[in-house]
Amino acid sequence: MQKITMTTPLVEMDGDEMTRVLWQMIKDKLITPYVALKTDYYDLGLKHRDETDDRVTFDSAQATLRHGVAVKCATITPNAQRVAEYGLKQMWKSPNGTIRAILDGTVFRAPVMVSGIASCVQSWIKPITIARHAYGDIYKNTEYRVPGPGVATLCFTDAEGVETRMPIHTFTGPGILQGQHNTDQSIESFAHSCFRYALGMKQDLWFSTKDTISKVYDHHFKDVFADLYENVYRSEFERTGISYFYTLIDDAVSRVIRSEGGFIWALKNYDGDVLSDMVATAFGSLAMMTSVLVSPNGQFEYEAAHGTVTRHYYRYIKGEETSTNPVATIFAWTGALGKRGELDGLPALVDFAKALEAATLATIEGGQMTKDLAALFQGNAKALTSEGFLDAIAATLAGMLAA
Repeated sequence: MQKITMTTPLVEMDGDEMTRVLWQMIKDKLITPYVALKTDYYDLGLKHRDETDDRVTFDSAQATLRHGVAVKCATITPNAQRVAEYGLKQMWKSPNGTIRAILDGTVFRAPVMVSGIASCVQSWIKPITIARHAYGDIYKNTEYRVPGPGVATLCFTDAEGVETRMPIHTFTGPGILQGQHNTDQSIESFAHSCFRYALGMKQDLWFSTKDTISKVYDHHFKDVFADLYENVYRSEFERTGISYFYTLIDDAVSRVIRSEGGFIWALKNYDGDVLSDMVATAFGSLAMMTSVLVSPNGQFEYEAAHGTVTRHYYRYIKGEETSTNPVATIFAWTGALGKRGELDGLPALVDFAKALEAATLATIEGGQMTKDLAALFQGNAKALTSEGFLDAIAATLAGMLAA
């Protein structure tokens, strides 16, 4: 078949370790045989980020603002051990945090559901979408190691130079401090994105924080959501037949476990980070989770919502076989290609993205999959290597497109 022509490039953000290996395989085996791939490429591998003093991460986010759609491979956020391993200049911050701060969006994550793999939570028969605020809190924090006795205060200096100080703690010995922040603009963008996404999906929206303890910080999130719902979205929600409600995160967790799924759960940045992993694992695997950052200005960044699979990478570079699940990375590509086709009026590109997703699911449902899924599959399952699974998907896709 003639390759599909693209008109506007995707911003392509390459990554690290085993996911970087799979990234290239996915392009070679599943995409470039059918699509004349057009990308604005940025190498976000840890070595290159260090070489550019992390400038490449900022450049990739700015490119996303220009082009509108990006696809990102998993990347390393270095700790002290990684600094030593890679000989880094410093402990660079999370590239995801940097990109999300620039795009100021909301991350929507939902499980990829497959026939034959049931949720660990028996009542969950519909997907649960996590809407994660993508700015601030601990991801933009300032930290300090307190060396000894002293007084810590919270100080704010306004535009007129007037200081407001509040006591935090009187230390009688060593300790630690952390300062975090958020902005009304970002919280409002988060709320708007969640309400609009719920309307688009025609699903109920839940929101939860810990406002009984955090009576200013978390409570402000709650107030912003409540004000926007009452003054902007209530009538449209009622016309659509969906609901919005707020509850404490403690209560929300127990409600979610008892639910059948099929709703959007909005959470602050760290809460969304942790609970999206819980939801993904309960539905089967961290590698079976779609993830898209939606900017209030209309930019989209698709990514795999898991790490770089370091253990498998070390085996791979020794020449050993691996069985690494590439589904989330495949769906990052299909999400980006589908959105690019939608925005550019290219139905052939949209259809191809849908076909690749269908081929991936059909391959698993036909009993061919990686080891993590084979252990969960309710039927006869053949566990394949990383490359063997991609080859099986390629064969399924070729058959679908030739039919």
